This record gives sequence, structure tokens and C-alpha cells, in this order.
Amino acid sequence: MRMEFDELLRVVGDEPVFETGLLLAGDLDPDHVRRQLSRWTSAGRLYQLRRGLYTLAPPYQVVKPHPFLVANRMVSGSYVSLQSALAHYGLIPEYVPTVLSATSARPNEWQTALGKFVFRHVQVDYLRGYQTIELPREQTALVARPEKAILDQVYLTAGADKQEYLGALRLQNLEQIDPASLSGMAEVFDRPKIWRAVEVVLALRRAELADSDTL
Repeated sequence: MRMEFDELLRVVGDEPVFETGLLLAGDLDPDHVRRQLSRWTSAGRLYQLRRGLYTLAPPYQVVKPHPFLVANRMVSGSYVSLQSALAHYGLIPEYVPTVLSATSARPNEWQTALGKFVFRHVQVDYLRGYQTIELPREQTALVARPEKAILDQVYLTAGADKQEYLGALRLQNLEQIDPASLSGMAEVFDRPKIWRAVEVVLALRRAELADSDTL
């Protein structure tokens, strides 16, 4: 059997992103489905995010996929972290256009119609300290908690334990950081670099809270 575009829209429905496997049930010819996906992508009806992962393009899109959800689906078992998570929590003032994630898989990156997605490798033991957050249009994503996002940033960036680097990040709204949680996450890494960064972050937090008390 052949698949027409109207049938694709019916099957996909309001899924923000979908994989090829969703379309291969029943009597459909897998090779034909893949050829059709390629044609529809070339025609601008679909966006291919990576091999086997797609989203409908406007005006066919029912639900606009959130970049964090897309990142989670790009690499199974990954979570959004680093500056992307820091910006999400308002811990840094800058907008971060690239979605940065942590994964135990090999590092990778994709430039797509929905933006750039970068995946940084961490050890399996460090795949913790994240949570499910609610996103618009009933979407969800795994995102590092504020404390873990800071420590992932330090762990994966050369020289990030130094006062100069952490100051340049312009960390703010540090009342969100729980000192006990930060120290607990540092114990997972248990590296001198991480502990040095913890001392700097906690000093910045104390200074910020002291400044707010004087206002």
C-alpha cells in the first residue's frame, strides 16, 4: 500500500515530532514510506531533524514542537543542561539559541530547521540531577535541575572553575540554588575542579542575597 500526505496527517495527528516507525504499521511498504518522507521533506511539507525523526512544517503543524522536547527526542536518554538550562531558569541573562544537552552517548550536533542541537558526553554515573518540566502545549522535557546545570557547565568547560569564568557567566537569581543540593551533586562528580566551582558559586550566592537584603 502507498501512503498519501493526508494519511500521514491523520496518523501523526498532534504529535510534535514523530519517528519513521510510527508510519510502518499495517501493509505499508517501508521503502515507499521512506521515499515519500524524502519527497515531502524536499517539498517543504516536513522537516527532517535527524535520520528517522521528523516534524510537520507549517501550515500542516498542529503543535509547534518545543526545542527542549526535540532535543530529548533527538538522543534518547539525554537531558537539556548547561547554558540552555541556566537560561531557562533565569540563572544567566542571555538568550541561548543552541539547545545544549548532556548524554552518555557519543557527542554530536545537528543543524535543523528548528535550530541547532548540541549533545555533550558525560559519564553514565553523571546522568542524574534532572527533572521533567512542563512546556507549552502539553509538552514535557527532561532538564537538569539548576544545581546540576551549573556543575555540568563547569565539568564540560575548560577553566570553568575559576572566578573569572563564573563571573563572566553573570550568574543571577541564585536564591534558586540550594547549597545542600549543589554539594550533593558535587559529590557525584567528586573532582577538585567541581569543588572549587562550588565554593565560588556559593560565594556569589551569598553576595547576591546580601545585596538584596540591603535594598
